[in-house]
Amino acid sequence: MAMNPMMLLKIKGMLDGFNQRHPRVLPFAKDASGRIQEGSILEVTVTDPSGHSITSNIRVTAEDMELIRQSKDFLGNMNM
Repeated sequence: MAMNPMMLLKIKGMLDGFNQRHPRVLPFAKDASGRIQEGSILEVTVTDPSGHSITSNIRVTAEDMELIRQSKDFLGNMNM
C-alpha cells in the first residue's frame, strides 16, 4: 500500500502542532517506548471535563512490540 506524500505532509504538520501544544508528550512517549517490553502493561485513563474517568489496559504481546517498533521507525523517518 503506497502512502500519499501529501497525506504524510499533512500528518507531519498535525503532529508538529500537537507537539507545540503538548511539549511533554513526545519526550514521555520516547522514554516510555524504550521501557516497553513483551508482558508490560499499558494503561490509559480518560477524564472528561466533568471529571468522569474511564480506564483500560493491555498486556503487550510480541505482535504489539512489532507495531511499536514500526511506529517508532515511521515517526523517526518523519524527523519527530
